[in-house]
Amino acid sequence: MANTPQAKKRIRRNARRADINRSRVSRIRTYVKQVEAAIAAGDKDQAQAAIRKVQPELLRGVTKGVIHKNTAARKISRLSKRIAALG
Repeated sequence: MANTPQAKKRIRRNARRADINRSRVSRIRTYVKQVEAAIAAGDKDQAQAAIRKVQPELLRGVTKGVIHKNTAARKISRLSKRIAALG
């Protein structure tokens, strides 16, 4: 149990940050799913439009520290490769 005022404040702040980070990761996943749905449907134009939305979200997640830089690069790379394969 937290005894000092600083520790109590840290607990409150950590809870707020966890909620914010959870929503950021959820938002990123939603955008990635939209790209994957467009790829599954075989719609290259829609997939390209969706990946243009997901890239800034992934990079923002890196900046905010909710996902690793290499994870974002890997996701962008793999999605781009799948879109290019649609032909």
